[in-house]
Amino acid sequence: MKGITVSKKEDFSEWYSQVVAKADLADIRFGIQGFIVHKPWGFYIIKKMYEFLEAEVEKQGHVPFLFPRAVKESDLTREAEHAGFTPEVFWVSEAGSKKIEERFALPPTGEAQIYPMYALWFRSHGELPFKGYQSRISVFRHEMTTRPFLRGREFLFFETHNVYYGHHEALAQIEQDLETCETVIRGICKIPFLYFKRPDWDRFKGANATFTPDTLMPDGKRNQLASTHDLGTNFAEAYAIKVFGPDEKEHYVYQTCFGPGVWRIMAAMIGIHGDDTGLVLPFVFPAIQIVIIPIILTNDKEGSQKVVSLSKKIEKELQKAGYRVRCDNSEDSPGSKYSHWEMLGVPIRIEVGPKEAAKESCSLVIRTERERHVITVKSLVSAVKKYAQKLDKDIHERAETYFTGNTRIAKNYNELKSLVEKHRGFVRIPFCTVGKEGEACADQLKADTKGGYVCGTLYPQPQKPQSNDTCFVCQKKATAIVYVAKSY
Repeated sequence: MKGITVSKKEDFSEWYSQVVAKADLADIRFGIQGFIVHKPWGFYIIKKMYEFLEAEVEKQGHVPFLFPRAVKESDLTREAEHAGFTPEVFWVSEAGSKKIEERFALPPTGEAQIYPMYALWFRSHGELPFKGYQSRISVFRHEMTTRPFLRGREFLFFETHNVYYGHHEALAQIEQDLETCETVIRGICKIPFLYFKRPDWDRFKGANATFTPDTLMPDGKRNQLASTHDLGTNFAEAYAIKVFGPDEKEHYVYQTCFGPGVWRIMAAMIGIHGDDTGLVLPFVFPAIQIVIIPIILTNDKEGSQKVVSLSKKIEKELQKAGYRVRCDNSEDSPGSKYSHWEMLGVPIRIEVGPKEAAKESCSLVIRTERERHVITVKSLVSAVKKYAQKLDKDIHERAETYFTGNTRIAKNYNELKSLVEKHRGFVRIPFCTVGKEGEACADQLKADTKGGYVCGTLYPQPQKPQSNDTCFVCQKKATAIVYVAKSY
C-alpha cells in the first residue's frame, strides 16, 4: 500500500480521499452514488463512537428502541414544516411487479416514524418524561453531491426522541445534549467546536429552535457535528401526542430530539487529526491500539528467535492489561510495517530488536512524534498508560491550536468577503437579526461571498453587538453577532 501522495495543507480534498481509501475506512465502489461500504478498520472506530454516545445518553435516563427503516407517506407529511423533507426522500412504491397500496419512504430522520407511536404509548403526565433513543441505524436522503462521512444518500445515524409534560424539562434536556457533545465530541474524540443557536430561518423543519456544535475542516469549511432541537408542541399537535395532566384535562406534550452526526464526527477525526502519513486517532478508538514490530536479522538466527519470543511475551502482557495489541511478524520490512500502521493511525508502536531482546527492553514510539523511548519490559504496562495519555494530550492541543487560529473578526463587508474567500474558517460579524426577517440578508451575504453561510449566534452566551454596530448587508442596527463560514 503506497503512502499519501499529496500534502494535507496543499490539497486537502485529495488528501482526504486518499486517507479514506488507504487507511481502509470505506470503499466507494459499491456502484450506487452516495452508498458506501464501511470497512472493518473504519467501522470499528465508528462502533466505539456509538458505544460512547449510548453510554452517555443512558446516564441521562434514555432507553433504547428500534423502529423499522420505513415511514408512511401520510406520517411524513403530517407536520407541515417537516413535510419539507419529502423532496429528499427515497420512495418504495412496488413489491415485485405490483404497486403497493400506500407507498412509503426510507426514513430521512426519525420523527415521522416514531411520533405516531408516541401518540399510542402515553396517556398520563405520570408516564413522563420519556427518553428514548435508537442507535447503529441508517437514514436516507437524496443528496446531489456526496462524499464519504461528509454527505451521503445513506449515512449512519443516532437519535434521541424525548417527551415531557413541561417545556422547562425540554429546555433542560437541550443543556444535557450540549454536555453530551462536550463529553464525547470534544472530550473523547478531541474535536474542538463552537456551539451555535441557529437563525430562525435555518431551524430543523418543525422545530422552535435548533442548536449545533460546528467545527472547521482543514479546507476552512464548516462541519456540523450534531444537532439538538426544541420541538415545542409542534409535533405533538401534528401527531396528536396528548396526556391527561393533574387537572384531568388533555395537554399536548413538549418534545426534543438530538442527533449526534456519527459520520460527521468521523470526518472531523480524519480531517483534523490526520497528517501526511495517514490517520491519527485518540487512543481509545482503533481496533489495534499497540503494534509490536519484531526487527529480525537474517544472519542472526538465535538473536531473531529471542526477538520473536520477547515480542510475543510483550503482546500477551499488554493484552492481559486490557489493551488491543497486534504483533506484526509478517515478512515485510520494518520500514514498510511502520508506514502501514502509521497510515492506519495505530497510536503506539513498540519495536523489539536483538539489542533490546538482550536487555529485556523495547523502543516505544507514539503516533504524534518520532522520538523513540527505551522502556524495560517490566515497566512497559505503566509506560503505555503514560504515553497513551501523552498522545491524547498532543492530539487535543494540536486540534485546539488549529481551531483557535481559524476564527477572524471582519471590520466591514469587503473584509468579510475577502476573509471568506482567502482565509475561510469562521468570520465574526454584526448582523441585523437572526429572526426570520434576517433571511434576506443571509441570502444576499451568501451570494456576495460565494457561499458564506450564517451559522448563528454563540450558545449559551451570545455575544452582543456594540451600540453603533450595523448589519454589513442592510446597514440596519445590528441586534446580533453571528459567525459566517463556507459549509459542506
